[in-house]
Amino acid sequence: MPDKKRLGFALCGSFCTFEKVIAEMEKLAEIYDVIPIMSEGAASTDTRFGKAEDFRKRIAGICGREPITTIAGAEPIGPKALLDILLIEPCTGNTLGKLANGITDTAVTMAAKAHLRNGRPVVIAVSTNDALGASAQNIGRLLNAKNIYFVPMGQDSPEGKPASVVAHFDKTAGAIEAALSGKQIQPLLE
Repeated sequence: MPDKKRLGFALCGSFCTFEKVIAEMEKLAEIYDVIPIMSEGAASTDTRFGKAEDFRKRIAGICGREPITTIAGAEPIGPKALLDILLIEPCTGNTLGKLANGITDTAVTMAAKAHLRNGRPVVIAVSTNDALGASAQNIGRLLNAKNIYFVPMGQDSPEGKPASVVAHFDKTAGAIEAALSGKQIQPLLE
């Protein structure tokens, strides 16, 4: 059996999605060699959705390694070509803005910058309450960027949160497969 492709799985602080995201990580770990990455906020913030230490332990158990949680830890991803593909799931509005504007100040944004320098694909799974507001321009910018792909997404609560969009996490594997072939999975908006 050939070696598994190396998937960087980067989590940002959309804590309400962590249970679904970690369930996807478990599925992907059966297919890929998963290298976990967490933004500093995701790795250290306790919320009503769970304790940061518990999430880190679960992720390390699934992946067989501790998550990368610092800029210095993520920097070698580029020069050492450590990944075949990078998934940012969940990707917050804050991280979307940083990616769209070339800001590298977290482990996740450094992982993306380092990985993109090798011309390899990055897949983004949006999870933000302002996707159809302030973050819309950043999504648009990233849709036009080379080697950036998206997990299909849709409004999660059109009546209660009309600007909120969340990726359909169950479509992550298909989005990764398409991105590895240089294609955007369709339909993007569902």
